[in-house]
Formats: sequence, C-alpha cells, structure tokens
Amino acid sequence: VPIIISGGLQDAYTYFCRDGVFANAQTGNIVFLAVNIVNGDGAGVIKYLVPVLFFALGVIVAKTLFFALGNKRIFWKQIVLLVETAALLSVGFMPQSMNLYANALVSFACAMQVLAFESIYGNDFASTMCIGNLRSGTEALCEYFHDKNPAVLRRALTYFGVIGIFALGAGAGAWITARAGERTIWISCALLTVSFLLMFLREKRAEEKELL
Repeated sequence: VPIIISGGLQDAYTYFCRDGVFANAQTGNIVFLAVNIVNGDGAGVIKYLVPVLFFALGVIVAKTLFFALGNKRIFWKQIVLLVETAALLSVGFMPQSMNLYANALVSFACAMQVLAFESIYGNDFASTMCIGNLRSGTEALCEYFHDKNPAVLRRALTYFGVIGIFALGAGAGAWITARAGERTIWISCALLTVSFLLMFLREKRAEEKELL
C-alpha cells in the first residue's frame, strides 16, 4: 500500500510541480514528445525525451540488481527501495530551475519501482500506473459474471483496490504539492522507507516459520 500511494503521489508531483511532465505515465510523455517533434520545438523535445530515457535507464539498473543479487541476504528489492529513496530525497532539494533533472530522477526511480514490484497476491500489476490494472480488473470482472468464480471476483477487486489507492496517492500528492511545493516528494521517501522496513519484518516472520 505505501508503494502504490507513493506511485500516485510521484505522478501528481511531477505534473503539478515540475512543469507538466509525467513521472510514471511515459505514454503521455511520448505523446507530448511526438507533438513537440512535429512542431519543431527543441526545448519541448528535450523536456519529454529525458524522462523517457531515464525511465528506460531505471529498468536497466533494477534488472541489473536482480541479476547481481537475486535472493541473497540483502534482497535486491530492498536495494531498489534504497536507491529510489535516495533519488527522490535529492529531488526535494532541487529548485524549479532544475525541473529537467528532477523529472529525470523521479522517472528513473519510478521505473525501478515498477520493475521490482510487479505482482500482488500472485497477480501481475503496476504500482505506478493504472492502464494495465484497469484492463486486468475489468477483464476479471467480466470473467466473474460469466463463471461466478469467487476467486476471480477477489482478483478483480484487488485490481480496483490498487487503482483506488493509487488515486488516493495522486489526490494527496496534488493537494500537498499546492502547499509544500518541491519538498512534497519527501513524503514518497517516507512511504518507501516504511515499505523497506516492512520487507525486513516479512523476512523475519518467514524465518520464524521455517524454524517452527
């Protein structure tokens, strides 16, 4: 839940506080990128191209951590959370004149998050965007009305729950950004820190179960 809230907050933060760029919804950035290319707006091209490229870089770094660490003692997903938190912490110190760099770092962090946390209760999902979750949830709902399988209904409700939590994060992000400005992103840092600590708690419980 903290990770999903953070994903919604990040998108609202970059759009409302960092010059109308999406941190997570790279489809929107690519649309604006194409429009600026057609219009011959070089500054606009750079504005939207940089977050797209840094999103791709974030995927590469997260996957590299997976290959390097796998399931070692320090779980690779925990390293992802640490790197993401450090990146977002630095963004909060950046003034409006550094929006290009801020958007690059937030996009980088979002990409790492979406790659590392890609399932919930065994279902594929995205913690930083909604289109896939909306498709999967609606598809599962249709299957439920056809087959009346309670497990399928639970899957549908899980996806719609994720969308609702993401929307909560986005709404809170927009509201807080209007009041706290650039430093709003530090709330994401706090949420990711909670998730980092919860992962240690989960591992401890798993070890206790193995001992029993």
